[in-house]
Amino acid sequence: MSRLATSFCGIALRNPVIAASGTFGYGLEFAKQVDLDSLGGLVVKGLSREPIEGNPAPRLYETEAGMINSIGLQNVGVRAFVAEKLPALAKLRTAVFANVFGYQTEDYVEVARVLEDHEGLAGYELNVSCPNTKHGGICFSSDPALLGEVVSAVKRVVRRPLIVKLSPNVAAIEPLARAAEESGADALSLVNTFVALAIDAHKRRPRIGAGFGGLSGPAIKPIALRLVCQAARAVKIPVIGLGGISTGEDAAEFLIAGASAVQVGTATFWNPQSPVRIARELGEFLEREGIGNVKEIVGTLQM
Repeated sequence: MSRLATSFCGIALRNPVIAASGTFGYGLEFAKQVDLDSLGGLVVKGLSREPIEGNPAPRLYETEAGMINSIGLQNVGVRAFVAEKLPALAKLRTAVFANVFGYQTEDYVEVARVLEDHEGLAGYELNVSCPNTKHGGICFSSDPALLGEVVSAVKRVVRRPLIVKLSPNVAAIEPLARAAEESGADALSLVNTFVALAIDAHKRRPRIGAGFGGLSGPAIKPIALRLVCQAARAVKIPVIGLGGISTGEDAAEFLIAGASAVQVGTATFWNPQSPVRIARELGEFLEREGIGNVKEIVGTLQM
């Protein structure tokens, strides 16, 4: 619908609802269940320099109001991705973003260099929630200086828009948001999952094979909304909001908080068509409210 049409970092989107990284595979796996071109966009699962097998099972645990996961960033590696996945993705009309991660700045830069040599991507999303092995395991996402280092290094080698995905596991989000902006980020996305623990009381062991995992789903939505609002008010670049979105009205709340677009993650585990349904419901919300275009509600929170 025309009332949902928008743009993000100069990229035209048919609607502002994007399938999030890590919950939609490489997109192609869902082609029989979802009309991929009806999505506002999709972010492929994280890509690294070399293939990664991931964490031991069990990797998922359903909580009362969400899900804990510890997949371990399993992926085929960037070179296999560009050879085996990207050619088919490049034929889609929807915007495709590559999620990039690493354990030192050089990892991020190398993945970006490989992707830059191929067509079919609208932009990149940097997952900075990884420990920097050169700096004692400190996460890029928790240190403004380290974050600035990796963002500026990747920015120097890419021509496509660069989105930085921030972690909620920090004392204050504003310094990280500003550090990313000042280092060249074209946009932010937040939030990533919250570090969490589920315990089997009978076995006295974690319910996740790797121990701790990432909490996502409706349980985190109020905190995610607060962080998106704070980040959007701290920077001038656009923000993508995510965290527990399962309805069109949820999406509207993130847009009102200051996001220019949203991502849907955990809801796709219950139904792969959730991003399409949520976009439709968002359109219905706008129609009921008498709003001509989705951009009119972005950042309109009064407080």
